[in-house]
Amino acid sequence: MKKKFLSLLLVGVMSTSLLAGCGSSKTNEASNTGDTNEGQVATTEDTSKKNPVTIKTVSMFGGTDPNAVVYEAVNEEFAKEYDYITIEDNSQSSDEDWKASVAADFAVGNEPDVIQFFTDATANTILATDKFVTLDEIRAEYPEYAQDTMDSALDAVTNPDGVKRAVPTTGYWEGLYCNKDLFDKYGVALPTDWDSFVTAINAFKENGIIPIACSLNNVPHYWVEYLMLYASGSENYTSVPDKAPAEWVKGLETFKTLRDMGAFPEDTDTVDDAYIGQLFRDKKAAMQLDGSWFAGGVTDTENTVVIAFPGIEEQKAEAGAMVGGISSGFYITKKAWEDPDKRDAAVKFVEAHTCKSAVQRYWEAGGAISKAAVQVDAIDGMTNLAYSALEYTNAATSINAPTDSRLGQEPYAIITSNIVKISTGAVSVEDVLNEALSLYAQRNE
Repeated sequence: MKKKFLSLLLVGVMSTSLLAGCGSSKTNEASNTGDTNEGQVATTEDTSKKNPVTIKTVSMFGGTDPNAVVYEAVNEEFAKEYDYITIEDNSQSSDEDWKASVAADFAVGNEPDVIQFFTDATANTILATDKFVTLDEIRAEYPEYAQDTMDSALDAVTNPDGVKRAVPTTGYWEGLYCNKDLFDKYGVALPTDWDSFVTAINAFKENGIIPIACSLNNVPHYWVEYLMLYASGSENYTSVPDKAPAEWVKGLETFKTLRDMGAFPEDTDTVDDAYIGQLFRDKKAAMQLDGSWFAGGVTDTENTVVIAFPGIEEQKAEAGAMVGGISSGFYITKKAWEDPDKRDAAVKFVEAHTCKSAVQRYWEAGGAISKAAVQVDAIDGMTNLAYSALEYTNAATSINAPTDSRLGQEPYAIITSNIVKISTGAVSVEDVLNEALSLYAQRNE
């Protein structure tokens, strides 16, 4: 990111008006009739009649995490708006010791009232204690709870047991980076489907530009995900079948199709990820499939954009389906829910951190490049790269976690370690997938 852009972001975060959070979603509270300034909260209740209450809160926004500044600021604003609520916060960086201490607290009945924690398999230990309130239970009493959060984001933080409990803020995405100046130079349209993708590959190949910067030997992961997702559709992609599905096979066989077209560097079997990233930055390659973290290393942020994956032939995924993750969110525990005063305070606290204005601030603090759980707005000083990422992520039709989050590292490694052979036709895709799924089954007997 440019220094100018970063400084603008910092100014935006630090200068955000106090009380720029969300009002309560409780429907039986009296609303003020007076006008309020845009971005400010309308006081919806007489706080002098509320019973004093203390809520214990825990988050991963500690240490040097850029989110920590926003988290603390929102807490301070919350305390001023709701002066009858006292927050006892214990936020730390999410290292292994912290995860163990959280699990221990839940095991002995010392869980907090609100916690920001993982939503994937990392949460299984504390989910097993059955001490969280579900999203449906909360919305039955607070219908507008998490009203700003996109459905796709709530789907993304569904716990492994299929139940929604947490409300997220931000996460990551994977997308197709394009050197738009190369597209413009050779009169090539940015790809939006398989046919235009093939056209772009052929055009760059003819002009001596590597179409796709990719190391099939070192990091083929992003292509594994998208080819399987678009061949299968979200539902089949996110399942773990007993045997290799025909759609998964078709998706991975596309590696050979792309290789035969000359889409990858000639030395794709031997180079590493750092090398191919430099090929892209040096304008020797037109496209690179990578994650949101790659944006920080892009030097030409005015001529680089990120777009949705174009798709594959006869795909089953909906256009705009995204590989990414929002793997944490704010939970309310039953300990808080069963206390009427704490219940309302906990709901207000989660809303304060997950409403549109708060998530906008979290998103800006992270460099305005991550995947936000709400529809965030562009800010002054955004680069073309950042703006394209905003458009891309806001338009995502679904958010689908990578395959390794379901299969585990060892079964997934069987797939990625065979991509070179798959791309040359030296091994059967079906055999590779069945080997991986067999190992998964052994690990989960």
